[in-house]
This record gives sequence, structure tokens and C-alpha cells, in this order.
Amino acid sequence: MDALKTDVRFVKGIGEKRAKLLNRLSIFTLSDFLTYFPRDYEDRTRFMPVAELSGGVSACIKAVLATEVRVARTRGAQTVTKARVFDETGSLSIVFFNQPYVKERLQKGKEYIFFGRVQSDLLGKELINPVFEPAAEAGKTTGRILPVYPLISGLTRNIVMQGTQAALSAFGDGEADALPSELRERYKLAHARFAYENIHFPKTLEDALLSRRRFVFEELFFLSIGLKQLKNRRQEAEGIHFQTLETGEFLPALGFALTGAQRRAIGEAALDMASGKLMNRLVQGDVGSGKTAVAAACIYLAAKNGYQSALMAPTSILAEQHFQALSPLFERFSLKTGLLTGSMSAKEKVLVCEMARSGEIDLLIGTHALIEKEVGFLKLALVVTDEQHRFGVRQRAALSGKGGADRPPHTLVMSATPIPRTLALILYGDLDVSVIDELPPGRKEIKTALRTDAAREKAFQFIRGQLALGRQAYIVCPLVDENGNEELKATQAYARELKKAVFSDFELGVLHGRLKPSEKEEMMRRFSRNEIQVLVSTTVIEVGVNVPNATVMVVENAERFGLSQLHQLRGRVGRGEEQSYCILFTESRSEETLRRLKALCGTNDGFQIAEEDLRLRGPGDFFGKRQHGLPEMRIASFVSDVKTLKEAQNAAEELLKTDPELERPEHAGILRRVKELFERDSQGILN
Repeated sequence: MDALKTDVRFVKGIGEKRAKLLNRLSIFTLSDFLTYFPRDYEDRTRFMPVAELSGGVSACIKAVLATEVRVARTRGAQTVTKARVFDETGSLSIVFFNQPYVKERLQKGKEYIFFGRVQSDLLGKELINPVFEPAAEAGKTTGRILPVYPLISGLTRNIVMQGTQAALSAFGDGEADALPSELRERYKLAHARFAYENIHFPKTLEDALLSRRRFVFEELFFLSIGLKQLKNRRQEAEGIHFQTLETGEFLPALGFALTGAQRRAIGEAALDMASGKLMNRLVQGDVGSGKTAVAAACIYLAAKNGYQSALMAPTSILAEQHFQALSPLFERFSLKTGLLTGSMSAKEKVLVCEMARSGEIDLLIGTHALIEKEVGFLKLALVVTDEQHRFGVRQRAALSGKGGADRPPHTLVMSATPIPRTLALILYGDLDVSVIDELPPGRKEIKTALRTDAAREKAFQFIRGQLALGRQAYIVCPLVDENGNEELKATQAYARELKKAVFSDFELGVLHGRLKPSEKEEMMRRFSRNEIQVLVSTTVIEVGVNVPNATVMVVENAERFGLSQLHQLRGRVGRGEEQSYCILFTESRSEETLRRLKALCGTNDGFQIAEEDLRLRGPGDFFGKRQHGLPEMRIASFVSDVKTLKEAQNAAEELLKTDPELERPEHAGILRRVKELFERDSQGILN
């Protein structure tokens, strides 16, 4: 096993230069070659008769060289090498570009195996730049299945294959398998040695699939164990015990009837906080489903039990909106609410911090400013984070560490990003989840339409009609270049064009990522006060403000966005009593793109949209930079491996029932691999 720890610099045929390239692929040691899995395979075992070849496919043929090899030079000193080959069904040309040396390797009348891409036109068929070897010596580059690896410039498949062969030699036949034999037998999993050999160099495609299943199961199994251990430890941790769970006088003060889903979420959180155990609960619901009301009820319960709460929002303006909504509500019950943001003066911050430390403030609402070292609490019992995926693991932990009470505070996280259940099992495997799957009664669904440029003039006239009624509109442009000035130029130029040609009698504002945070917030404040009627923006408004007067959302080049992101953008309207609209502009003619966008037009159900987005784009669209603190998968897919995921979760649960801390000697390999998996990407959260 020690040999597998060898630095790739010292592997035969690698050296310093190639090692640096391999490092960019996260291949640092010999063992990393084993887990650098192929993304596909080239099947060079299936021979096709020449007569059955068709253009555009890659094929393997066994044929005799019928003519002498000819080398011709073209302009620019390039060469074209040609010959004719035949089998019993027909003949075709083989063509090599800039490979004149192959003439010396090919002999008229001799039989070869060729593998290459077929090109077909009116003049006949050609095999372009094929690899080949004599039929009597086949097996090295033809007549076998070869792995296809993700590569970067300067690295070839042969280099990775060479390193993988060295790693397999070091692994050895007698190497212990991290998965116990009874587990492998129960779930029909290949042994590690067989799986490593056949995922890289399979004899058949069936062997490759069998090996892939083994590693998919293994990865999801170790992930499930780690998450279950984390959840078990948190569930076992003692939390602040709430004695009073009475919300009878508070709920009517909200001014609206709660949905059944809201009541259920409040009840689940209340039971958590009364259990004596530490609460770690996610409240997940679509835009406008009423998550804040659930959080408010929990904050009220904390205050009734004599404790403080903190609510952290990703932006100053969102924090201010929470403050404006919750402060008068809690004031009715003689509860004091404070606000802390980065834009406040030093004097204001000092005063708020003193009130929090003395216990005078029952609820402190703020941005990242809440985790600054001077912020403290007398008796903090509940931490609420809004749009939780916008905060890193450490930021949430830093706020929870400011308790002041004798036990850590309960945690309630809110997310308006609907996550498919399949993905939620992974992303939130260590949390309890409450789903708000009902919208408040009376809320009108947003009418969504897909349009091309041909309908632009009519659409803009409709928007002008809405503005004339006193409403407001968003116009969102896709991000052009987040690292340069193109985004600024594009949005500003488009805003000027719209102002001149369409909205000359209305106020326009421009919002983009190049603005300072204070400038963004001021622009949003002006829009929320209706000083600006049309806001031309990039996706910086995706998560943020509540402007009930805005009734139209226009998205330009809608094909550039994922469905979940479009749904979030659409959620910026539809927050008032008036009917709201979303207009998606696209010039795409792709059937898949149009089908995807029409799916959004057909439903306002964020969870249904999320499922479709997961199927089409994978999990990356839900979180840009991974801030949920979980390992990145090397081979498992949350889209295509759902069945294996369920098996792995069941296996993990069964194992932990008998050995919760993996203390038995036969589980030492599992414990080591679980720690390796989490430490690789996620700040060592299991330690």
C-alpha cells in the first residue's frame, strides 16, 4: 500500500513537467490514478464489414492493403498520405494528415486492423487518421476496449494509462478490500482489484459497467455513512430545552391564515426545540410559500422561553426587509428587534452590540456582520439563516458559536431554492427537512410566456401598459463576463437603448455585478420605493428584495439560464395582489432548449422544475460554488444512480445500527475511507 503513496513525479515516464499537468487533474500520487475514472470507452473489439460503414461513425475494420502508400504535399508543407484497403465486402481509402511516416509501417498485401472515423461523400468512403496494427499482432491499440479520460493540453491517454498500469501493479492482487465480503455478496459488487482493473482496462463493456457500479455504490455508501454519523452526533447533542410551545396568541397576529404546510413546519421545529436535543432543521419552500412566518413563530417561541434569536440574511437590503416586517410584529408582544449591517455607522453598531450582549434585544437581524468578533449574546437559543446556500459552513458555525447560553443554539435554515428530493438526500443528509409545498391561498400564479424577437414590440407595449397602471418591471440580461467590463457595457448599453426607444417617459435603473455593494443596495432601495419603474439587471437580483409592485419579469437570452435559476428570477414578481407576468425571450431553435423553456411556462411548481433541471443539467445548477461543505463525487451521479443511492443508504443505515462509530476491526477500512472522502473536500467536518 505504501507504494501507492508514491509522488507521480517519480513514476516511470512521468517526470516534473507531466507531474504538474497531472496535478491539475488532482492526480498527485500513484493511488490517484486508480480513482481517475474514465468518462467513456472506445470499443475497438467490434469489427465492421467495409460495406456496412457509414459516415460520421468510428469503426474498427480488418482489411488488406490493396495499393502502395502515396504521400502528397499540399500548400503550407502539409502532407496527405493515402492508400486503398479492402475486405471481402468492399474497399475504401485510408487517409493520414501530416503523418508521412506511416508509409514505412504499411506493406501492400498485408492484413491490418484499422480504427478511425469514417467520412463519406459522393466519391466514396474514407477512414481518417486511423490507428492500426498488423492483424497478427492485434491487441495493443486495436481489438480491445480503451478508456476515454478527461484530459488537458499536454496530457495524452497513453500517459494516464501508463500511470494507471503502474498503480494497478502497486495495488497487487492481495490488497484488502474496504467493503466487507458479506456486503459485496449482498449487493452483488465486484472485488476492488477486479473493479479497478476493469473500470480502466475492461475485457468487455459488461465488465466496465459492473466495475462502475461497484465504485458508484462505494462512493455513495461512504458518503451516506459520513452524513448519518454527522446527523447522529448532532441529534445526540444536547440542546436548549424549550418548556413553552404555546403560539396561540402569536399566529393570529400574523394577519393571515397559515397553510397546512406552514403549521406542520412550525410543529416539527417546536418539537425539536422541546426535545432537549439540538435542532438542525431546514425549511425548504418555493418563492412566496411563507418560510419567514415559520421562522417568526420559532423566534417567538424562543422569546417566550426567555431566549434570544439571530437571523442572518445574505444582503443588507434583505436584512432590512426582514427587520421592517418583523420588528412591528414582535413589538406587539413587547419583544425588541435589532438590526446590524455593514453599512451602519460605528456608533450604531456599538449600541446594537451592547443591547444584544445585555439581553435587551430579543431578535438581532443582520448580514455577515453578525459573525464579527465584537457581536455577542446573553442567551442565544436560535439561529436562523435565510437563503442558506449563500453562506459557507464556517459562517453558519461562527454565528452558532456566539451562544452565551450553557448549550449551543438551535439552527433553522431557510431556502427558496427548491431541491429535488433525490438531491436533498445528499445535500441535506445531515439535517432534518421541513418542506412547505403549499402557496398561501389567493396568491395568483405568474403567467409565463416564451417569445422571439418578432414579438418584442408587442411585448414592450404590454410592459408599457403595466407601467402606466403604476406597476414596475425587471429586465434581466445574462452575465456576459463576470471577470471583465463586458457585463457593465452590455447592461448599460441595453438600458440606454431601451430608455431611448421604448421607455423614454419612465425612469430606468441599471444593476450589475461591477457596482459596489452600497451602490447595488441604493439602486434596489430606489426601485422598491418606485423611484425607478424599470430595472435593467444581471442575475444579481435573483435572490433579494421583495417589491410587491413589480408585476413583469423579462429575461433576455433565456436559453443561457438553467430552469431553477429562471424560476428564481421569476419569483421576483408575483409578490403582490396584482396579476404578474414573466416573458422569456430566446432566438434558439434547439428543440431541447425550447422544450426546456416551455416546461417552465407550463408550471409554477418549483419542485417540478427542479426535478426537470436536475435531469437535464445535473446538480451543479443548484449551487454555483459548493458551499454546502460536502464532498464532490468522482463517479456517482445523483441523476442516473438513484437506485444505487438508495441501496447505499440502506446498507449504511444497517451497518451503523450494529457499529455506530465503526470501531470493529473489520470496519477499519470503511472508517478510513469515510474520513478520506470528507477531508478531501469539506474542511474535515467529521473530525
